[in-house]
Amino acid sequence: MTLDPVTATAHLRRLTEMTDRLTVRLEAETHAYKARRAQDVAAGMSETQDMANLYRRETAQLKANPALLSQAPAEERQALIRATERFEAALTIHSRAVEAARTISEGLVRAIAGEVAGARALGVGYGASGAAHAGDSRAVTLNRTA
Repeated sequence: MTLDPVTATAHLRRLTEMTDRLTVRLEAETHAYKARRAQDVAAGMSETQDMANLYRRETAQLKANPALLSQAPAEERQALIRATERFEAALTIHSRAVEAARTISEGLVRAIAGEVAGARALGVGYGASGAAHAGDSRAVTLNRTA
């Protein structure tokens, strides 16, 4: 399939713009994580997912049709390369921020579950009269994937 340079340029520009928008989005989310405002990220998570899926589809199309790259002018190819490099750098930093937030969140859940379990265990045993104290029969579940 042979494409004209105008069509190839339009495809590359669209992908470059999409890459830039996704990079800005990831940088904003990383900033929110660093500012301990994960709720700001949660509010736009579906939009980020939609953008990432669209990006994935567009890059797959480009990979399936490398003629797009060869037909586009060199400056358009270079712009896409630069945008992709910025995106990959932002993605690496974003990934670290997400992992840190996950680690903190899991630590908090474990600490709270430990406190709840410890508080419930205090009432179990025998009193001065020899009668057994009633324990709390509610279960505490800690899911490792939470």
